[in-house]
Amino acid sequence: MLQDLYRKVVMDHAKYRRNTGVLEGEDVRKIHYKNPTCGDVITLYVVIDDEQLQDVSFEGEGCSISMASSSIMTELIKNKDITTVSCLRNEFEQLIRDGKQAHEEIDLGDALSLEGVHKLRARHNCALMAWQALDKVLADVESYNWKK
Repeated sequence: MLQDLYRKVVMDHAKYRRNTGVLEGEDVRKIHYKNPTCGDVITLYVVIDDEQLQDVSFEGEGCSISMASSSIMTELIKNKDITTVSCLRNEFEQLIRDGKQAHEEIDLGDALSLEGVHKLRARHNCALMAWQALDKVLADVESYNWKK
């Protein structure tokens, strides 16, 4: 059954988080973000070079949904250009808030495993936490035009 598969994907990402740890260097953008509704926390590290997310990692503590979503997001956005990342972000938020994508041709990969979160309104911020941290990094990049 598809729901069982999705549950396994979420639990795998929560237990075996991808792209974890501190990125170091002068090109690293770092943001610490706390989910205001539950206290989950994430520190997101991003390296952006020439409008592309070259590397991304995170450290954090929280529920299975927030940690799985963080892991999934890092895999999804690594080595993608900012425009593509923005499209992925919007599609993922649509999936969480409405339970469906606006543009099904956009490949959300393992992020589709979090589709059922839309039924749990109180958990929306858990699934969106890493993406909201990324929003802050990208806003800073645009505001300060941090490019090599």
